[in-house]
Amino acid sequence: MLPLFDNIPTRRFPLVTYLLIAANFAVWFWELGARTGRIDRYAFYPCAVSGPCVGAARDHVPWPEGTLTSMFMHASWLHILGNMLFLFIFGNNVEDVMGRIRFIVFYVAGGFAAALTQTLVTLHWSGAAAASIPNVGASGAIAAVLGAYLVLLPHARVTTLLFGFLPWRLSAGFFLIVWFLFQLWQSNFSIIHADQGGGVAFAAHVGGFVFGALAIKAFQVRPPLGPRLRR
Repeated sequence: MLPLFDNIPTRRFPLVTYLLIAANFAVWFWELGARTGRIDRYAFYPCAVSGPCVGAARDHVPWPEGTLTSMFMHASWLHILGNMLFLFIFGNNVEDVMGRIRFIVFYVAGGFAAALTQTLVTLHWSGAAAASIPNVGASGAIAAVLGAYLVLLPHARVTTLLFGFLPWRLSAGFFLIVWFLFQLWQSNFSIIHADQGGGVAFAAHVGGFVFGALAIKAFQVRPPLGPRLRR
């Protein structure tokens, strides 16, 4: 299921959401200049929290800095386009109920919660090799946005492309729960085996999503708007 848009308006222009999308693309084009070296240096590594790191992971920035920089780095065009589509659709409404400054803090905190969840899982159930795999992508922070959206607007309608070509309107609650279960299926239900997740940092998605669902009320300052009326 590919989301296209929802039916919930915003009170004002979602400046932070669009700036985050622009920043992610700016970093992506910077990455393309020297991909391997820049990912090796600025990615987040679980081993940076508690070593040892092996291979290229030994030359990395400190883990707090790496957590932040990795949120704006991606592994492929498909990776960044998918992440930015989800942020574009769901981020504006979450920003709208928080305000711009709170949304920035929430987004970054969600990324840290996601990275540290992945670290806990990797260090506990996997070895140094798995802990030395670079983690990049905005998906952990965006998962926090999705968790917040689920709590705020479970009855919103999201227009999606089923099977890649059939437009269909689904409730946001149904769509986001299916998204969550699909992530679980993609990782072969291997949340406690980080090295068997098929390249998907599933535990990071879980950590971000749960953080967003639990923290939204602490960041929310106004209720979301109702759906657009269809003419």
